[in-house]
Amino acid sequence: MDPSSPPLHSSPPSFQSISEAVHQAASEAQGDLAELLKLLRLLEKLHREIRDDAFLRLLPTNRQALYALLRDIEQEGGWPYIPRMKLRKLLEGEEGVQAESLPFADADP
Repeated sequence: MDPSSPPLHSSPPSFQSISEAVHQAASEAQGDLAELLKLLRLLEKLHREIRDDAFLRLLPTNRQALYALLRDIEQEGGWPYIPRMKLRKLLEGEEGVQAESLPFADADP
């Protein structure tokens, strides 16, 4: 498990099961770039669905409750975010390729 991730010990057992299943899928796809990319896309899709379909509906409608939520988010590790890699980062290790020379190197996905 990533040490920068919040601990799952205070989460419901189902969250631990989900974490283990994702780690198992990543382990099974080890060495298969296409499969790992599919897994990352699935996780991003699930993140969006949960945020848009469940989380946003439950946001507080008054200032005190919103403040309490924001304070809790800050204390528990910040806002959940799935960053995307930039093409430039992917190419950093490639010899002979200048990322700046690519027409789409600065484009966001």
